Amino acid sequence: MNVTFCGHAKISDQDSVQNWLFEVTQALIEQGATTFYLGGYGSFDELAAWVLCQQKETYPNIELVLVRPYLHRNMDESGYDTCIYPPLGSVPPRFAIPKRNQWMVQQSNVVVSYVLHDWGGAAATLRYARGKKKIILPYIPSVTSP
Repeated sequence: MNVTFCGHAKISDQDSVQNWLFEVTQALIEQGATTFYLGGYGSFDELAAWVLCQQKETYPNIELVLVRPYLHRNMDESGYDTCIYPPLGSVPPRFAIPKRNQWMVQQSNVVVSYVLHDWGGAAATLRYARGKKKIILPYIPSVTSP
């Protein structure tokens, strides 16, 4: 089973999201997830990669794949098992990240989603995943009463 992530660049409640990611990724691994596609940009991507690095200590068979949107730009590849560049050669640079995100969704069975509003790149990726009928595991913020 392949898994990808889509989420906002900024996280409002890091501790809550981190705990949720630990639970979700552990459940997915126990259900047979082996390959995790990560984008490497923004706080959510960084947190997902960090959580998976922690999971790898218990589940060494999982593979963390950094999916690059640009072939010739430097990205920190530490912590990933492999790095790939999908077939985006003819895509103009301003469309590289959305096209890369679509490619990651296409390769995955499950999309783990931290999308709290309906605008921006993460929301567009989530809409794409819904259109492709992917299994979506959304973060749902807890509502605290006053």
